[in-house]
Amino acid sequence: MSVVLVEDPDLVPLCPHCGRELSEIVATIPAASGSSKFKFGKRTVYACPMCRKALGVSERKGFWAG
Repeated sequence: MSVVLVEDPDLVPLCPHCGRELSEIVATIPAASGSSKFKFGKRTVYACPMCRKALGVSERKGFWAG
């Protein structure tokens, strides 16, 4: 089974929480806390700018993550 990827420059995604169109997405890099603060890697949280609910989290691991 193959999957075809179709790029659509006119596509405006919807927030899965509030249902509004996402013409932009906000992101933040949370500060480390707790007993085992991470020293390497970079974590980013993406959110809807209207309802501020999280859309996802990405993590770049490794010493050279930038």
